[in-house]
Amino acid sequence: MVLIKDKPLPLPIIQGGMGIGVSMGNLAGHVAKHGAMGVISAANPGFLNKDFWINSVQSNLAALKEQINKAKNIAQGSGIVAINAMVATTHYEETIRTAVAAGVDAVISGAGLPSDLPRFVEGSKTAIAPIVSSGKAARTICRLWDKRHKVCPDFIVIEGSLAGGHLGFSAEELENGTAQTLEQILPEVLAEIAPYEEKHQKKIPVFVAGGVYTAEDIRHFLQLGATGVQLGTRFIATEECDASPRYKEILVAAKKEDICLIKSPVGMPGRALNSPLIQRLKQDLRIPVKKCMDCLHPCTPATTPYCITGALSAAVQGNWEDGLFFCGSNAWRMEKILPVQELLEELKQGWRSDK
Repeated sequence: MVLIKDKPLPLPIIQGGMGIGVSMGNLAGHVAKHGAMGVISAANPGFLNKDFWINSVQSNLAALKEQINKAKNIAQGSGIVAINAMVATTHYEETIRTAVAAGVDAVISGAGLPSDLPRFVEGSKTAIAPIVSSGKAARTICRLWDKRHKVCPDFIVIEGSLAGGHLGFSAEELENGTAQTLEQILPEVLAEIAPYEEKHQKKIPVFVAGGVYTAEDIRHFLQLGATGVQLGTRFIATEECDASPRYKEILVAAKKEDICLIKSPVGMPGRALNSPLIQRLKQDLRIPVKKCMDCLHPCTPATTPYCITGALSAAVQGNWEDGLFFCGSNAWRMEKILPVQELLEELKQGWRSDK
């Protein structure tokens, strides 16, 4: 049993936030229902609403509130319901404050330095966690939050180089295999947070992500000192995942050679399937943006190589030709679609005495 800001988490497993529309209220709610942490992606949750491209901010905030309520109703008080919010989004603060008002249990934040996150949840029971990819990043955030806000993280997620989506490593590190491994990063993070645990008289649970696939992987990282793990891609192949059936089928059918490194429009490297969209970009270098909702700070419609919102929205609806299919390095290992409960039971085998 792990405590996250005094809220019990029976299973030390976090279902990673996957946007756009892959991990919403249904998936997050069922993960929490079975004792783990279900995470709703705050990346454009209103993408299916009719007014999305006209009034995207209000559409997204309304959808986020709706998805949190849905997840909480499914969970019925079990586990933890969280959101994943990217600092790089243009309406980051409004997103966090909306989620807190809706009663979300935790906020996990990356894709930038969440320097003001403690201020956005002040006075609430919502736990906050940064995503880091190095001991240095953990030290920077702990020092900043301690100095500015007199708090430390309620938990931390270390995202390694084998994860999907946006990655906190350089393209060169990923391509030549010199990026630090989770086994190297974990002890560094544990050492960096120790002084802040002592100062604030609280335990900061650390979860590792990126390439975690089996119960044996979980046991391995628990033995190294991690509190738990985060998995994203494996939850795509579940019946409760909010993505379309076609999206799930595409991921389950993927082969190892189909997974490649890409460059996101915001400049960060990522890992995804080598879809026709990626192949066109390699040839034409750019797909002109037809309409923009100003979703990310570093993105400029006139120069961006493609619209990531449009590409991710196409993917989650099963559009292989135009979609961007983010995935972890082990996506090729998935063979079938399971109920969330069955997947969690599988992940407990070998490291839980009450399995």
